[in-house]
Amino acid sequence: MKKKNLVVLSGSGISAESGISTFRGGNGLWDNVPVEEICTPEGWYRNPAKVQNFYNKLRAQLGERMPNEAHRIVAELESDYNVCVVTQNVDNLHERAGSTRVVHLHGELTKVRPEDCYTERDGYSLKYVQDIGYRAVAMGETGGPRSTQLRPHIVWFGEAVPNLETAARVVSVADILVIVGTSLQVYPAASLYHYAPESCPIFLIDPDNKLGGHIPGVTFINEVATKGMRRLKEEFLQNL
Repeated sequence: MKKKNLVVLSGSGISAESGISTFRGGNGLWDNVPVEEICTPEGWYRNPAKVQNFYNKLRAQLGERMPNEAHRIVAELESDYNVCVVTQNVDNLHERAGSTRVVHLHGELTKVRPEDCYTERDGYSLKYVQDIGYRAVAMGETGGPRSTQLRPHIVWFGEAVPNLETAARVVSVADILVIVGTSLQVYPAASLYHYAPESCPIFLIDPDNKLGGHIPGVTFINEVATKGMRRLKEEFLQNL
């Protein structure tokens, strides 16, 4: 019997229980740092050392964190479903938990690239993207055909989201869509669930339920990611 396509759209809430700061909310990662200074191309060109240092610290922090139960359940679902994770997160906790198909919308913290590569001009080629693990990157450390400064492989505000079309295609063939750890407030990623087929059941795991249950056809599970994924697996998927 052919496995059903199960797509997981994940956000920072799924990694919060691993000790990764969330994008928004109480003591969120960006609450104490102006976004325009460290998460925009303008901030990079204004003060690249400050931006580099910020992401070096995040990368080191990630190396000390571990996947949690929610990540592990997502990975375990591959035994029964054709699972694809579409994540807004830049951490690698899904992969470390065992997920084998992960689409990163906003880049990957453990990777860097020359500042003039992976652009519309080169078709967002991954040729010069490097996986550096959890080490720091120094100013003056260069790469690519023109030996330009290495920058974080992160999609900053104001930059294109090259993997958005891939993510939309994945969602468009989903038999089951699970949204976990995201408040659906960050666009364009927040619009992805609209691509799901009409027949596709959608589950939203969110402890705050800021949307108030106003999405037709969506089953809300008002729990944090770990408890919500446990309930999804034990109570809901059994009936599909």
